[in-house]
Amino acid sequence: MGLARKEFLTFMEKFDDCPFEIEIEGEKNLIGTGDPAFSVIFHKTPSAADLITSTSIALGEAYMNGDIEIKGDLYETLHLFLGQIGRFSTDHKKLKRLIYPSRSKKNQEKEVRSHYDLGNDFYKLWLDETMSYSCGYFRSPEDTLYQAQINKVDYILEKLCLQKGMRLLDIGCGWGFLLIEAAKKYGVQGTGITLSTEQYAEFQKRIKQERLEKQLEVKLMDYRDLSECGHLFDRVVSVGMIEHVGRGNYEEFLQCAKSVMKPGGLFLLHYISALKEYPGDAWIKKYIFPGGVIPSLREILHIAGEQQFYTVDVESLRRHYNKTLLWWYRNFQAHQKEAAEMFDEQFVRMWELYLCACAAAFMNGVVDLHQILFTNGVNNELPMTRWY
Repeated sequence: MGLARKEFLTFMEKFDDCPFEIEIEGEKNLIGTGDPAFSVIFHKTPSAADLITSTSIALGEAYMNGDIEIKGDLYETLHLFLGQIGRFSTDHKKLKRLIYPSRSKKNQEKEVRSHYDLGNDFYKLWLDETMSYSCGYFRSPEDTLYQAQINKVDYILEKLCLQKGMRLLDIGCGWGFLLIEAAKKYGVQGTGITLSTEQYAEFQKRIKQERLEKQLEVKLMDYRDLSECGHLFDRVVSVGMIEHVGRGNYEEFLQCAKSVMKPGGLFLLHYISALKEYPGDAWIKKYIFPGGVIPSLREILHIAGEQQFYTVDVESLRRHYNKTLLWWYRNFQAHQKEAAEMFDEQFVRMWELYLCACAAAFMNGVVDLHQILFTNGVNNELPMTRWY
């Protein structure tokens, strides 16, 4: 056995909670004890130095490049393996610029667009008809992805206790489905902001198609420029956006939201959360969400309290996101050929890995999904029970 292979196997031996098999050039090596739960073929082994610098990047790139072949189901393999993600190595000093990028407006706009401006046609391949790119809400095991996204938006709008004529702000509005539903079902006046030019264009198109020009508007805007909206809002919602803000900007984000809210107004924050503060996964930051950081629940609640946001309700939807991601993965698999034609095979493998790894991370509790309902100062007018 060569020195490089020996160093590689020695490094992998620490991931022994769940026994698995590594095959290199026909030679099988068991990690852990017992019958292997899954098997991985390495056509080319990552170097020990790369694994130490970033286990996530080394293994992720190996999969993207076709150097790793999974025997069996990718999601099930990752579900069994990623429970040990705490043993991954990351050289924070060597990867400082990747893990701790600039939080300037210019850089964060570039980061957001690198992901969300891949093209509306790409996202239409595997999202549902609502074009919702966030956790669905499965009221029933039989719910389709489309129904789960309808449920999610209805659930959020119910929590916001909307009334006709209210002003609703959506920070990070995506393709606009939530605001369209709010306008049609509750008669609100809505404003959405996004940094994605693709989302902006599609939302504008949808507003015209639904003939909601008198009720809705969308702006290409950074949250730090919210004062330029020219309105005070009765309700504010933000779904899957604070993950792009970056640790160190959470206080400013909440301050900006508060600055355009009426006293007693409601603010619903829906975001991927973590049990503890963590700078983020290096592979995800390099290839999927540049600059992305997942806030912990406790740090958001602490900062919100300092801003005089009163916490009315906190709910975890972790398993709902696992199910949402598996729906996306199945849809993506059904359109691999189209995705490869738009990009290439490496991109397809990268996206498969991203969707399955995230689904596994939610199932393992590596990450969570929380909806928090705040009031801007004290609000004694809301129902005293969970009316929704």
